Amino acid sequence: MTDQNRQVTLYHCPYTRSTGALTLLEELGADFKLHVMNMKLGEQRKPEFLAINPMGKVPTITHGDAVVTEQVSVYLYLADLYPEAKLAPPLGDPLRGPYLRWMVFYGSCFEPAVVDRVQNREPIPEARSPYGDFDSVMKTLVGQLKQGPWLLGEQFTAADVLWGSALNWTTQFGLIPEVPEIKAYIARFIERPAYTRALAKDAELAAVQAAPA
Repeated sequence: MTDQNRQVTLYHCPYTRSTGALTLLEELGADFKLHVMNMKLGEQRKPEFLAINPMGKVPTITHGDAVVTEQVSVYLYLADLYPEAKLAPPLGDPLRGPYLRWMVFYGSCFEPAVVDRVQNREPIPEARSPYGDFDSVMKTLVGQLKQGPWLLGEQFTAADVLWGSALNWTTQFGLIPEVPEIKAYIARFIERPAYTRALAKDAELAAVQAAPA
């Protein structure tokens, strides 16, 4: 596949979940275009975008005729599209299983547990909960981070872009406890040049959107 055939378009709103996808594109050295929308003006709910993603959510990417939605799916797709960046262990690699586990753990356990806790929802019986309970989710995550510096040990992967971005904003808003292991992990992540570049782009985009018409 030529570089031209690997070009993707990221539908992006500054300072949202799609900032993590932008960071991943920077980490991958990917060929990409940005389709920027202003969330404050509700542009992600306009018919043009809803025709691409009926949920009106970012990140969303298009690659040729393919449309990829849902945050974890976007990360998995992009990391596999650029294998030379080595951000996704390939099939047959012993780390492939743990890599997929931690990708999916985010969406199936961590985020639902955080949302339920923030909303003060009455816990359902653990046996019927898709993630068990909040404390178990956090204990499992922190236990993995202790094996650092990254989720899979010495190897930095797309999973770290997902988790580094998520832990950064969830601690900033006080949604999860900022224990030493999480604090150290975030500090390592935000020092990466790709994150710095993505944040700088978001600052530029946000400034344009905030400027008087």
